Amino acid sequence: MFSERIDRLTSSLVRDILSATQRPGMISFAGGLPAPDELPVPDWSGIPASAAQYGQSEGEPALREAIAEHARSMGIVCDASQVLVVSGSQQGIDLVSKLFIDPGTPIITEAPTYLAALQSFELFGAVCHGVSLGKDGIDADALRTAASATDARLTYVIPTFQNPSGTCYSAETRTAVAAAADDLGLTIFEDDPYRELVYDEVDRTPICAHINRASWIYQSSFSKSFMPGIRVGYLIASPGLMPHLVRLKQATDLHTNRFGQWLAHGHLTSPMLPERLAHLRSAYSAKRDAMEAALREHFGDLAEWTTPPGGLFFWLRLRVPIDTRALLPAMLERGVAFMPGEVFFPATAPSLGYMRLNFSHAGEEQMRSGVAMLAEAVRDTPAL
Repeated sequence: MFSERIDRLTSSLVRDILSATQRPGMISFAGGLPAPDELPVPDWSGIPASAAQYGQSEGEPALREAIAEHARSMGIVCDASQVLVVSGSQQGIDLVSKLFIDPGTPIITEAPTYLAALQSFELFGAVCHGVSLGKDGIDADALRTAASATDARLTYVIPTFQNPSGTCYSAETRTAVAAAADDLGLTIFEDDPYRELVYDEVDRTPICAHINRASWIYQSSFSKSFMPGIRVGYLIASPGLMPHLVRLKQATDLHTNRFGQWLAHGHLTSPMLPERLAHLRSAYSAKRDAMEAALREHFGDLAEWTTPPGGLFFWLRLRVPIDTRALLPAMLERGVAFMPGEVFFPATAPSLGYMRLNFSHAGEEQMRSGVAMLAEAVRDTPAL
């Protein structure tokens, strides 16, 4: 009755947990939600009346120009014709999946990697091969080996404040990964939604800025630094990929919400943007430090982690591995939500004993209380 891919369709654990976090009093370390008090009040004054009509599939021309200018400031060689405005990053992942993946198609991802990307890739039948993350990102030689062994032609990476690990690739790793893509003819799909949430001095040059010959797709979003509710993101791609991505967009939803696009344009072109980002970074940096203090107090003997230089997450590796998925139902009953780490690994690179904790949403008192309850539950769980 249904298509064969429905057998591969899985529920998003993040979305399932987020529905539970709506309960009064729930302490949420689960999704990458911005802090409620950091969400701006929409300014509708700059939206033209024409936004009520159908729009171009590629996106609002003014927004595409602003995105291209912003990308060039990061080192990406592009113009507005290479920009496609999408309905949030998840639609970008869906379009790229449709473009590249048939049942059995091998692709390379980081291990761990973004859960919802795995969900999309696997829905279309990809076999995801994970390359382990180190403190500076994935090893370029390991990427070369994996791509050659699997005949993969696409790799998905999140090099700046990676989800879920918080890892930020070093400058050397970025150039080495780009060189590997050029040598192998490997298309790079670079997801970069967290780059504006930077708290420490690190290199954030996109990998795509270093690519000379391989095809590439760079993706970002306005969800983390502006408003997730408007569901506006964008793809920038090498010219040969753009006609296919635009047609896939047309077949999916015609065009992205025009009101949301104009709000995003106002945000990106506002003279107050540097001040707003500076405030956001200061607020989230303080939350990161508060979460670290709570972790040191309650998880110091239970887990290891690296302080994330940006983004929204701590990634804990438990000293004594357990399947953290088994903790989740009881913790939700106690009023604490978190993300089990096991679900972020592709099937070819399974691993146990990890947890992802978001620090942007909960208040400091909630943080201390929730981390303490979570640590107590970990101590009470038998080792595997």
